Amino acid sequence: MQKKFKAGFAVMISLVACIIMAQKPVMTQEMKPAITKEVKPVTNTLIKPELKRTKVMWLNHLDLLPGDPSVKTSFAALRSLTGGLSGLNIKSTTTGDTGIPGGNKVVEMGVPTIPGYTIVGVKVCYELSSPKSHITQIRLSQLQNPPSTALVMLDDGTAHTNKGPVCITSTPTSIDPQKGAVRLSLRLDIGNTADVIVIRGIGLILKPTP
Repeated sequence: MQKKFKAGFAVMISLVACIIMAQKPVMTQEMKPAITKEVKPVTNTLIKPELKRTKVMWLNHLDLLPGDPSVKTSFAALRSLTGGLSGLNIKSTTTGDTGIPGGNKVVEMGVPTIPGYTIVGVKVCYELSSPKSHITQIRLSQLQNPPSTALVMLDDGTAHTNKGPVCITSTPTSIDPQKGAVRLSLRLDIGNTADVIVIRGIGLILKPTP
C-alpha cells in the first residue's frame, strides 16, 4: 500500500512539473534581446582646428557694387553669361586690375554681422568664362572710430584661376564685428573685355566668440 502511494505521489509530482514547464514561455530567436554594438561617430581629423565649430552666413551676392565706371554688373534670371546657372555677371570695359581713374578694380559690399560671432574667413562661389579674367584678392576692412579710416583685416591675394564652377575659402582671419562696420571687396584682373566672372554665392565664415 505504501509503495503504491509513493508511486502515485511521484506521478503527480511529474504531472505538476510538466504543467509548469508548459506554462513557461520558450525564448525564441525573435524574443531574444538583440545584441547592440555602440557605433562611435566618425570624426574628420583633417579639419583644421581653427575651422571647427564654424558656420557660414550666406550674403546677398547680388548686392556687390562696381568700384569704378569700368566695372559693369548685371543679372539675368534665365542663365548667366557663361551659359550656366544664373548669378551676378561681372565684366569690365578695360583690362588689368586697375580701375578708372586709378585704384583697384573691385566689386564691393557692406556685410551684416551677428553679435557673439567672430568673422574668421570668406567663402566665394563663382564661375569664369576664361581663367585669364579672375578674382585676385579677397579683402575685408573694418571701419575705425572716428569713421574716417578703415583697417584691412583680411588681405588674401590668392589668384583664383580655376574656371569652376567652384567654391573657395579665403585665408583665415579674426574680426570682432562689434568694433566697427565691415566691408567686403573682390579685386578683379581682367584679361579680355569679352570675359565674364559670375558670382553665385558669397558668405562669411563665423565662429562663436569665446
